[in-house]
Amino acid sequence: MLNPARRLPKNWKLTLFLPKSSLPPRPLVRDFPKYLKRCTDDLYAWQRDARKSSKAFCLHDGPPYANGPLHIGHALNKILKDITCRFQLLEGKRVDFVPGWDCHGLPIELEALKQLKQDGAEQIHPAKIRQTARHLAQRTVERQMASFRRWGIMADWHNAWKTMDRGFEIRQLNVFKEMVQGNLIYRRFKPVYWSPSSRTALAEAELEYKIDHLSTAAYVKFPMQIPIKGNFTTVNAVVWTTTPWTLPANRAIAVNPDLLYVVLDSKAHGLLLVASGRREELQMLCQEDLPILDQFEGSRLVGMRYCDLLWDPGSDLRPVLPGEFVLAGSGSGLVHLAPGHGLEDYHLCLDHHIPAYTPVDDEGRFTYAASPGDPKLLAGKSVLGEGNNAVLERLRSKELLIYQHQHEHSYPYDWRSKLPIIIRATEQWFADVTKIQNLALESLSQVRFIPQNSQERLRSFVKGRSEWCISRQRAWGIPIPALYNVESGEAIMTPEIVDHIINVARRRGTDAWWHDDENEPEWILPALHTNDSRHQYRRCKDTMDVWFDSGTSWTAMADENSAEKLPVADVYLEGSDQHRGWFQSSLLTSVALQTASGRFDSIAAAPFKTLVTHGFTLDSTGRKMSKSLGNVVSPNQIMEGTLLRPLKSGAHDAMGPDALRLWVASCDFTSDIRLSEEALEAVNSALSKYRVTFKFLLGVLSDFDPVTHVRTTEFMKFSIASRIALIQLREVCQRVHQHYTAFEYSKAIIEISKYVSTNLSGFYIEISKDALYAASSAIRKETQLVLFFILRCLQNMLAPSTPLLVEETWEHTPQHIKKHLEHPFKAPWSKFGVPEFQDAAFEEQIPLLLSTGAAIKRAQEVVRRNGNMRSSLECFVSIQVRELDSDASRFAMETFERHHYDLETLFVVSKVNLYVGPLPSMIPAARWHQASSFQFRGEDITVWIYKPEKAKCVRCWRYAAPLEATKEEALCGRCEVVLDELQRSDPSLFEPAEPTGGVARAA
Repeated sequence: MLNPARRLPKNWKLTLFLPKSSLPPRPLVRDFPKYLKRCTDDLYAWQRDARKSSKAFCLHDGPPYANGPLHIGHALNKILKDITCRFQLLEGKRVDFVPGWDCHGLPIELEALKQLKQDGAEQIHPAKIRQTARHLAQRTVERQMASFRRWGIMADWHNAWKTMDRGFEIRQLNVFKEMVQGNLIYRRFKPVYWSPSSRTALAEAELEYKIDHLSTAAYVKFPMQIPIKGNFTTVNAVVWTTTPWTLPANRAIAVNPDLLYVVLDSKAHGLLLVASGRREELQMLCQEDLPILDQFEGSRLVGMRYCDLLWDPGSDLRPVLPGEFVLAGSGSGLVHLAPGHGLEDYHLCLDHHIPAYTPVDDEGRFTYAASPGDPKLLAGKSVLGEGNNAVLERLRSKELLIYQHQHEHSYPYDWRSKLPIIIRATEQWFADVTKIQNLALESLSQVRFIPQNSQERLRSFVKGRSEWCISRQRAWGIPIPALYNVESGEAIMTPEIVDHIINVARRRGTDAWWHDDENEPEWILPALHTNDSRHQYRRCKDTMDVWFDSGTSWTAMADENSAEKLPVADVYLEGSDQHRGWFQSSLLTSVALQTASGRFDSIAAAPFKTLVTHGFTLDSTGRKMSKSLGNVVSPNQIMEGTLLRPLKSGAHDAMGPDALRLWVASCDFTSDIRLSEEALEAVNSALSKYRVTFKFLLGVLSDFDPVTHVRTTEFMKFSIASRIALIQLREVCQRVHQHYTAFEYSKAIIEISKYVSTNLSGFYIEISKDALYAASSAIRKETQLVLFFILRCLQNMLAPSTPLLVEETWEHTPQHIKKHLEHPFKAPWSKFGVPEFQDAAFEEQIPLLLSTGAAIKRAQEVVRRNGNMRSSLECFVSIQVRELDSDASRFAMETFERHHYDLETLFVVSKVNLYVGPLPSMIPAARWHQASSFQFRGEDITVWIYKPEKAKCVRCWRYAAPLEATKEEALCGRCEVVLDELQRSDPSLFEPAEPTGGVARAA
């Protein structure tokens, strides 16, 4: 009831300390550029200057390809890198993150050719192609850089490197020179992956495999003389091939010396030679019984010979060779060998001095050499199309085709043109991997892998590689620094020649290699200059594999340790396809240089300390995103909110870069990631929740003084709600820090969101409102201090993932608070620590208190459904422990009694009573009541809620005012005290005193 000596407030609302925050309820698109600049460019520049002497953290950028617009996979990759760098910044380190671009290669060259042809050019000089390609790449880099920066990527954009930069090219050529010096580079005519669509050799990393490729396979007869029961008889060796087009290049047949072979009698096809285990299969194909006439070990066949009557009747006899790779599980048990079109074929034939032979040109068409007996038979026909059909027709006409069928299997495709490749022997430059393979594998033992199982994937790719084809037959790239004898065509490459070429390129750039006249002497080592026509040289027109370009990008890193050792990044972070790509090429070039130059002690070092691998982005059904399927999602769509249902106003909920970033942070990137509307809705919901929480925190701290409050508070004397909140905050901060440290970003976000929704919104904020709005000054300051720690820690935990939101909250933090604090991005994580207070006994009581609160809420929900209450303050609570006959029951009652004063606040109810034994009569007599029980250490504890026996306080709404008070004048005892304080400190809040003694009324 009102104190007669006190004047009435002008408005009860004015007596409450309600939140006041300028943080807008939704992000404002017009503010994005301002916050982006502050939390990216300005922040990176600050830390480079302010932390010059701090420990450095280097994340080396795996360069995106400078061709086409960015997609959601780029966003996943770059944002994961940015989260990593921002966390390391919070660890007090100086971050070195210099973006890069891969600018050479076929896709850009093809785009340049397309553009030049549209302009009417027909005969296009390589120099013109390079000029156009360079312009296209530069323009793409600028567009991609702008997109990356819109995503909030903090990096050294002003010093971004490109593989087409002269400095980069010179560093790459120097690595190549060292490898030449170490005898790791050689030239050889041998089978390589060849793309007819791109007309260039390819490396394994440039292939993708189509698992449902259809080939026309065939069982083919090779007539040969074999002794059968003492007499030489014509027998048809049967081979099975999925590439009939390679038959004109046949040079031998392989058998397994340890297999048993049989001669079968076929009425349709004559005598057939196959492995005994393939007889049943052949009988099914020939649709006849095939009796065995003879059998013998494969070793008996080795050394026998046959002649080519089909394609080159005048050729020498061809041998049968022993091949351990020949198996009896498929085919016929005999393998036709075309050393120009298969690696196993090549190596086996090479061992027997049989050279590779390839009657196929750069476009994948037969040459006249394919059929010397009838040169026009196959010439000009595509081996993957009509040429293959022509071979089969020729076999059929000569009765050498037993059976043909469609065979579905995995087959390599050019990853750029998306068309099938062939294996074709050509003169190419190779890097010898066998000499560095063991050192490369040993270096990986010193590397941390995220996830751990990715280590074996990278190791398997390194183990499976003996050499690296590094030359490409294209114009847009870094030249292979070799010379060719004009007369003989012989290649010459020495360290001196390479060094001379590097010096010229350093002055004039590699474009001059193509611009200059073919006879330009400047590129020729002076020692080779002569007037003798037999010793004239021309420049090599091959370019380096783009994986060699990007694989030497570690040379762009600053080496702070030693001039003798190569630079090592703290982290490489890329997609899982880079185990056979950039991860591997970086490892091999680094180890190769260390091997060639002797720059290591007992073990070579990989160019990375930690290797992080992420999966691919898929649509909601698990399909790969592609234009043909119409399921491609642009990062801009996520930032603009256009993938979600519009707001009631019809506008889309544009949450900006943080929406894209939080989606990335929320994904378990160690496996493939599905992008769905549900996931994006969850992201927007979480961002909205974070914003609402920040707005509340900033609002209630509008009059908070961090200096006096932090220094003078004894945390052990805080209310139980505040102490629980601090303990929960400490625990979530520790868990989030652990997850960030372990690259478990999705787990960190789960922890943060769970904390905000459950421990903060569902617990402490709900509890704290009464203390903040209506309680005494001392209690309010205590609560503000706890919420201050929560604000700082929440900014800290979200800084790596949602930097724009954190930057915005900093701008709207009251100035009198900001002037005493470091910016959330600039303060090391340790400075955000929650105050440490040790109270093991209290922490043991927390589960009991929280379980009691949960039981009260369950009972309240029942009553709400019955329509008897809305606010949790509209009830009294009685906690009943039936007997004090166990340690658990005594512990429970002692805990309740110790904190009895705080229980009303903790449970957000108007009154709490404690009872041991039977229930008092007032509860059953109440107008309504509801019970809820739970077990604590095996003991039943019951909470009862029932209709309050007090009136509702007009100021704080607790049911703690006298029943006899009128509704307009009902005040609880606490509010009486607070109003007295307010009237003394701020009389303007109250109505002026009436001289006649009339009663004033609150508005």
